[in-house]
Amino acid sequence: MTKKEFVIDLKGVKDHAALYDAIAQSLPLPKCYGRNLDALYDVLTEFGADWRIVFRNAMSIDNAFKSVCHDAMDATPGLEIVMEPN
Repeated sequence: MTKKEFVIDLKGVKDHAALYDAIAQSLPLPKCYGRNLDALYDVLTEFGADWRIVFRNAMSIDNAFKSVCHDAMDATPGLEIVMEPN
């Protein structure tokens, strides 16, 4: 299976609203996507089995967000999320 790769550059992202904006602009999310960690987890586990998501400039991302991404990868075979410092 070929993975769909999404690169999300977080340079300049300073708060959760900007983070969710960057995600919404980059991933094919349903219109009903909620802008919170629970909704992100649900989308990643429901749709992400063939996704590779690269977050660039991810140094400032908080641990709760990283934890949700790791939990989603654990629950979803094929989902790959990479946090690049720059």
